[in-house]
Amino acid sequence: MTFDSTTKAFHVSFVCTGNICRSPMAALVFGEHLRRAGLSDRVDVSSAGTGPWHVGESADPRTNAVLADHGYPTEHTAAQLDEHHLGADLLLAMDAGHLRVLRDEVQDAERVRLLRSFDPKSDEWAEVPDPYFGGERGFDGVMEMIEAAVPGLLDRVRTGLGLPGSGERSSTSSAETTSPSETAS
Repeated sequence: MTFDSTTKAFHVSFVCTGNICRSPMAALVFGEHLRRAGLSDRVDVSSAGTGPWHVGESADPRTNAVLADHGYPTEHTAAQLDEHHLGADLLLAMDAGHLRVLRDEVQDAERVRLLRSFDPKSDEWAEVPDPYFGGERGFDGVMEMIEAAVPGLLDRVRTGLGLPGSGERSSTSSAETTSPSETAS
């Protein structure tokens, strides 16, 4: 997912290990929710891996299957963390290891958070586990965790844009929290 950040007012970057499972899923899901909230023209969404292992590859086929099953787009090319990502207004780590890497790379650590810290039902330090070496069920679980964090993340972005929100860890309307496949039925 690539956007021209020079025309966007706010930049959110999702970070995992190889940029083929968790972070692209989160970026694609969040990008769709931004579109439905009418904010996609104001927010740059990117994702990256902390390492170079999969640069240039598509997302893991299991990631794409879960995204497609939930009605989300699947177009993605893996990237490694660079200055574009590190310059984001909000850097979202999938686990504590990514959080440490990001906090070591940026001076203003308040821009760096765990994705699940935006889910009001999870612990602030809860992680999104890596499903890569597991089965299909792990990818479904990752999708559930991402979707649970979307309402709070949308509120945070609205705040960053100077728009009204309902609080970072509170819920928003069901139209913004349901997957596209749920709203189509």
